[in-house]
Amino acid sequence: MTSAAKRQQDQPPSRAERKAKLLATIEQQRIDILVESSRWREASRPLDDGWHSLMRFRGVMLAAGGLAVLQSARHPTSLVRAGKRIAAGALLLNRARRLFNQFR
Repeated sequence: MTSAAKRQQDQPPSRAERKAKLLATIEQQRIDILVESSRWREASRPLDDGWHSLMRFRGVMLAAGGLAVLQSARHPTSLVRAGKRIAAGALLLNRARRLFNQFR
């Protein structure tokens, strides 16, 4: 190996070479971000669709919530009773689901 070639290997890369390498790295990162963002959109599409379908009925849900608040302010015991019924129904559904999965 000649002394000029050895000197070439010992020297750090030039500014243009470092810039080209950094630009290539940035371009690859941009491509990776584009691919991952499209994967993320595909994975979250069912959640987004569900959210948009709920938001179509936003006004109705707000009105129903307001009526529920007024009713519970006038009759607080009915709210407690409704809460107990909802909790019992949720427990019943959970046990029924476990029983169904046991026999499958």
